Amino acid sequence: MVDHMLRVAVLGALGRMGATVCDAVREDPEVELVAALDADDSREAIIDAGADVCVDFTHPDSVRTNTAWLLKAGVHAVVGTTGLTDDDLDQLRALTGPANAVVAPNFAIGAVLMMELSRQVAAHMPHVEIIESHHDRKVDAPSGTALRTAKLIAEGRQQAIDVPGPDGHPARGQVTEDIPVHSVRLPGLVAHQEVVFGGLGQTLTIRHDSIDRTSFMPGVLLAVKEVPRRPGLTVGLEHLLFDS
Repeated sequence: MVDHMLRVAVLGALGRMGATVCDAVREDPEVELVAALDADDSREAIIDAGADVCVDFTHPDSVRTNTAWLLKAGVHAVVGTTGLTDDDLDQLRALTGPANAVVAPNFAIGAVLMMELSRQVAAHMPHVEIIESHHDRKVDAPSGTALRTAKLIAEGRQQAIDVPGPDGHPARGQVTEDIPVHSVRLPGLVAHQEVVFGGLGQTLTIRHDSIDRTSFMPGVLLAVKEVPRRPGLTVGLEHLLFDS
């Protein structure tokens, strides 16, 4: 806990998401931007600026190292960069204590609701595929949102009676948690995902579209303000929205 206005640093401040985070922090009267760093800057500037929380929107190749460094330095971490494996998360969880971390594949409130609804639907309509579409500069595929959605759907499927087995058809995308995930990368897109469920004589589609990067900012700011009082590692923004 802190007894002053939260001091926030941003890693990846020159990127599209990082720059939007910087603007959002500057405009929020409850927090203060004290450091905006990019790839060529020393992380020590975060300590020098007295940051309480650091937001990471960098690159999958550097996110684990960045987050581990922040936790060891006693700076709370809010991580929107995808690419962390389950093993990475276990290692980061072991480093929490002096500082906490919130890791979320998607900070858009609507996207989190889409994932939670998909988990609930999967108990009743377990036949499902995911189609995710992003801008052509996104370096990972499938997206972290799609992978998280598949994981939550797999949890929901545990309550279903008729769960489909492995799919042997070709050209069905990457199969994650026995769920085909299709990735589209094109200029003009931001972040879009639809989850298509099929049942006897019916389909149900849950779709979310981020048409501007500002859609992620309410979730980022929520995580920034919550992380000091959320001990350990929190994975998924849904815990900040739904857990008491």
